[in-house]
Amino acid sequence: MIEGSTMFIPVWKPGALIFTGDSHAVQGDGEINLSALETRMKELRIQVVLHKQKNFAWPVAETATHWILLGLDKDLNVAMTLAARSAINFLSAHAELSKLDAYALCSIAVSFRVTQVVDIVRGVHAMIPKSLFAPGLRQRISVV
Repeated sequence: MIEGSTMFIPVWKPGALIFTGDSHAVQGDGEINLSALETRMKELRIQVVLHKQKNFAWPVAETATHWILLGLDKDLNVAMTLAARSAINFLSAHAELSKLDAYALCSIAVSFRVTQVVDIVRGVHAMIPKSLFAPGLRQRISVV
């Protein structure tokens, strides 16, 4: 996540709050031992927009170059499956692909990265490159 990125986070409880702690200036994919370049977010500026009646199963991120879907579970294999299913569902819902075509595209062109293994919950994120799609279709693909 860099400046200009968007994170869509499901809210399951009325009155939920946002916590922006545990900030890292640098961290490799995987975070294997609690070591990262920890930093404070002195200059963090966020804008919160509530999208009512959206049914996000997991957080979704969007950068200038990628859509990022997450899978989180105590079992890394389950986290991978969740990330893959999220990516397939996203592509079939937003990119005019059948689920089978989305599944094939995920195998061919989507990168799955281990987000973290340091905590009890393991994380995998699916990196869907926006460059896979023609500009016209890319502009029509929207998370919300």
